[in-house]
Amino acid sequence: MAVYKLIPPEDLRLLDDAATTLNEGFDALPPFEPTTDSASLRESLQLLAEKLQDNYPYAHPLYAGQMLKPPHPVARAAYQLTQWINPNNHALDGGRATSALEKEAVADIAAMFDLAPFLGHLTSSGTLANLEALWIAGNERPGQPIVGSSEAHYTHGRISDVLKLDYHPLETDDKGRIALPALQKLAASGNIGTVVATAGTTSFGAVDPIADIIALGQQYDFRVHIDGAYGGYFGLAELPDNLRRHFAAIADADSIAIDPHKHGLQPYGCGCILFRDPSVGRYYQHDSPYTYFSSKELHLGEISLE
Repeated sequence: MAVYKLIPPEDLRLLDDAATTLNEGFDALPPFEPTTDSASLRESLQLLAEKLQDNYPYAHPLYAGQMLKPPHPVARAAYQLTQWINPNNHALDGGRATSALEKEAVADIAAMFDLAPFLGHLTSSGTLANLEALWIAGNERPGQPIVGSSEAHYTHGRISDVLKLDYHPLETDDKGRIALPALQKLAASGNIGTVVATAGTTSFGAVDPIADIIALGQQYDFRVHIDGAYGGYFGLAELPDNLRRHFAAIADADSIAIDPHKHGLQPYGCGCILFRDPSVGRYYQHDSPYTYFSSKELHLGEISLE
């Protein structure tokens, strides 16, 4: 009977080979011998390994009790390899290679939704991605309420409170989706700034009628934010026609939040925020002459609250 290895030895050998290649790129640096106490380091790691056994088997591919999925072997090894560099993508010269990789990754995520042009970046969580979306919404529609379904993630109400925006939860239909008649009635009153449409609720996996919500937004002039933190990646799956229509409409939303640390198979936590209108970057604009002088290209810190 095969035994499941949480840490496959082959993965560690591949990481060791990659670490050798990484070291070769810094051979010109002055010699330096770290003062690490190997015995103490070993003791600490062994103690941590024992403590980490007190967990559910999140990493097992067949474990279904948590929405976090095991990171892809490449993601695990790449994350660990990059930690030796410890880059900071705030400014390009703080993370030249990783800034380019982040831009490439975000462009791939935007392409999943046929979003072009776009403005976006990675975040430390889906919550931060949603916060940035509602922050931009509050700037674009000052004083106007945020609306979501009663099954939308609780973070939207909390974020709205932090941003001093009114938040109105609406009733749902019998499948846990935002009730369109209730939304249309509220929209007709002119008292909506932004609607949060969820692509996969945490409780039921319900997908709000995104295409119909966007059509209402065009009719009644409100913004639409897609919370795809949980279900956004299911747009890559073979979906029935009724769901495919709503996922296809995401390209017309004003903003999208998605979590690569869920079904993107990346380490926790990694979120992503995308905006259909790149000009919203003006709300992020700030002066930081001690970090943004190295290049006229876009520094990721210039479009991030973090």
